[in-house]
Amino acid sequence: MFNNQRYLTCGIQAVIPPQLQALLWNLIDLLPPERDYLQVFNLSPFGSMQQVIHTAEEPGYKKVLMFPTDEPITAKIYVIDDDTHTTMLLAEEY
Repeated sequence: MFNNQRYLTCGIQAVIPPQLQALLWNLIDLLPPERDYLQVFNLSPFGSMQQVIHTAEEPGYKKVLMFPTDEPITAKIYVIDDDTHTTMLLAEEY
């Protein structure tokens, strides 16, 4: 799972900087093989820091990252794998 062609929606390309996109893909790649087809990322400012909360339901998973940034982003992002391709999209694009 998550080892097939990867796609970004126009919303992701417009709102999420490429370095942050790469970080989110990397967080998925670091998960064990038993992972949910739906990965959820909640991005929010925390002072001058960017907070990223990565969750999944099956198996239950939660990881919180924080790092300094000049422009923190507020967004909810889904990454969905349907066995033929993987798509990263903003929650409002679902």
